[in-house]
Amino acid sequence: MSDLQPIEPEAAKDLYLDHRRNEVSDETLKSHRYRLGAFVDWCEQEDIYNMNDLSGRDLHAYRVYRREEHDLAPMTLQGQLSTLRVFLDFCASIDAVEEGLKEKVLLPSVRSVDQSRDRMLNQERIQPILHYLDRFKYASQEHVLFALLWKTGMRMGAARSIDLEHYHPDEKAVELHHRPDEDTPLKNGEHGERWVALSSDLVDLIDDYIRYQRVNVEDEYGREPLLTTKRGRISRSTIRRFVYEWSRPCVVGEPCPHDRDPNECPATNDGRPTDCPSTRSPHDIRTGSITAHLLNDVSVEVVSERMNVSADILDQHYDQRSHKEKMEQRRKFLEGGF
Repeated sequence: MSDLQPIEPEAAKDLYLDHRRNEVSDETLKSHRYRLGAFVDWCEQEDIYNMNDLSGRDLHAYRVYRREEHDLAPMTLQGQLSTLRVFLDFCASIDAVEEGLKEKVLLPSVRSVDQSRDRMLNQERIQPILHYLDRFKYASQEHVLFALLWKTGMRMGAARSIDLEHYHPDEKAVELHHRPDEDTPLKNGEHGERWVALSSDLVDLIDDYIRYQRVNVEDEYGREPLLTTKRGRISRSTIRRFVYEWSRPCVVGEPCPHDRDPNECPATNDGRPTDCPSTRSPHDIRTGSITAHLLNDVSVEVVSERMNVSADILDQHYDQRSHKEKMEQRRKFLEGGF
């Protein structure tokens, strides 16, 4: 302990965030700030004012506190504690905690089926949404957004980054460019830059949106976004709000699977209906889209390049086909050849 240098949790957190600022995206940095903020608040609550004093027992107490007091799901708790481990590793490098203290943060085991399968917006869920939007809100921003996310499997940030000049209807494609200095970074930086093919019906939809619905404005950098509001480029919060709202079955004329009165489900400030188990995020559309592509016999290699995700990560986090579904697909290839 004598080699450690005293530092308050809040100061250590600030040093860590500054250290990671140029290494991770703004969204990731924001997530780490929130997660570590919860830890710093707990330290203050427990009268821990010096990172040098942290012990394995303290870290176990914090793990139990987050799990019990905040009722976090195993997957959420795993993510928060993983960030804490990275933070403690940094703290060890600046002599704030003992080397190896991060190993005393025990991560909860999470079954892969619990990670994504129950959350993804699958084909059975997406079709009523797209049908409703096509019939009652054709070529609206919501319609284009859902169709684009579903048919391409791209991330929310990628869809938001598209400019009019990146859209090529004659070639049925869009270009994705990493421009972090102009508020349109891609998840994997320059490695995420690519051309993405579009279906003919998606091109027709986007053409009609541009012709009749798109607000003709520039963003603060003088660029012309594809998806716009009166204030400029569509925001991440607006995209999330659209997805939260339209992923409720009752909104698109489907019966409530939870036997609730839709009129008794008030929305929160971010537009997410309070306590509705059916709401989904943009990421859940991506997971469902990737799984649908694989179920339709699109190869892992093609999906990996189209969705900009490695085969290992795809298999671990996105491919939600059951073992039986995978077997039946293998059978199609084997029949007739052997």
